[in-house]
Amino acid sequence: MKDGTIPQTKPIESATFTKEVNAEIRRASATGIYDIRGGGAKRRVPHFDDLLFLGASISRYPLEGYREFCETSVLLGTRFAENPVALEIPITIAGMSFGALSSNAKEALGRGASLAGTSTTTGDGGMTAEERAHSEILVYQYLPSRYGMNPDDIRKADAIEIVIGQGAKPGGGGMLLGQKISDRVAEMRTLPKGIDQRSACRHPDWTGPDDLEIKILELREITGWKIPIYVKVGATRPYYDTTLAVKAGADVVVIDGMQGGTAATQDVFIEHVGLPTLACIHPAVQALQELGVHREVQLVISGGIRNGADVAKAIALGADAVSIGTAALIALGENDPRWEEDYKRLGATADSYDDWHEGKDPAGITTQDPELSERLNPVEGGRRLRNYLKVMTLEAQTIARACGHNNLRNLEPEDLCALTLEAAAMARVPLAGTDWYPGKFEI
Repeated sequence: MKDGTIPQTKPIESATFTKEVNAEIRRASATGIYDIRGGGAKRRVPHFDDLLFLGASISRYPLEGYREFCETSVLLGTRFAENPVALEIPITIAGMSFGALSSNAKEALGRGASLAGTSTTTGDGGMTAEERAHSEILVYQYLPSRYGMNPDDIRKADAIEIVIGQGAKPGGGGMLLGQKISDRVAEMRTLPKGIDQRSACRHPDWTGPDDLEIKILELREITGWKIPIYVKVGATRPYYDTTLAVKAGADVVVIDGMQGGTAATQDVFIEHVGLPTLACIHPAVQALQELGVHREVQLVISGGIRNGADVAKAIALGADAVSIGTAALIALGENDPRWEEDYKRLGATADSYDDWHEGKDPAGITTQDPELSERLNPVEGGRRLRNYLKVMTLEAQTIARACGHNNLRNLEPEDLCALTLEAAAMARVPLAGTDWYPGKFEI
């Protein structure tokens, strides 16, 4: 330049070493421990938003929205159980433990699910009296930890879910830090108060699918073959895991994608282990179809389900029902902006708070602090959850009718197209405006 100065280029932030990455390096170097948080994956991965429905026009005949009925009910566990689980809607509440959640939150989940005509699930740590009393249909989770497990509670359940893995941490065990181990939580888990608790990453009494078959038979004997047995896996190898679960005798297979949440685990697990929910549905359905048991063995999909469109898309791809966890907590009041000042004092904001493991949740949901827990009214929370489930169901029905179906389970892949190559490849539905998806070869 004429004045002799050298032009300066604009500083460019690295796409690899972003502000967030740099901050984590500094945190790790300062503390020497890995980061733990709650919630699910925050990175952008292919999801249901990458699919669109093809509404009916001339080639298909739509149904009138408010005058023609659209069925939403579903039976889970029809394969072997004497008493399958009958749900009015295909949206269930996922397992979240008492310990991770307050007793008021567990009660609210039971109340809301019952009002909506669906089931809720115990989670790690056993069955609480409030949960059983306010849940019309309660699924008992059988986890590697065996915390709070006893045959009497198993017999009180309406179904059993054997948890092999979770979407936020497939291959890893659960965590419940000492600050959330109250007297009651410690008593239920038969472990010391105030001491960090870790669940094992695998069940102590089996090492493979043959042992799983024996365990399923044992649980059927305990319950007189009356109630369904689910097997839940984190989404990693859905084709093989579904195949082995079916051959071991499962009535229902539950697959949890990486967008599924957790109360606490390593951040590196949440963001870097597992498959997106969208990627695990087709392989699981393929396994069921090849075994000749699709719809006989029901498939439940979870991990990042947020609205009726997500529900409808999962069902269109071959699921029988979905399960929600994080969304249910938000419906109860988790991360509510009315507690914004409290969140700020914790160094977060309402919509970004994920330190659920610390037990300081201002909403009173992911805590054992008696004063904070009182902030959640379980009756009001249950009403809010019922409203949310109702809206999700109405949204899914609206889409089904628009596609010409009088039953949500009649939705099919032909009702869908994909907006991206990745979504088309994962869901095996055509890229929008074409009849092709990656991997499809003309013969």
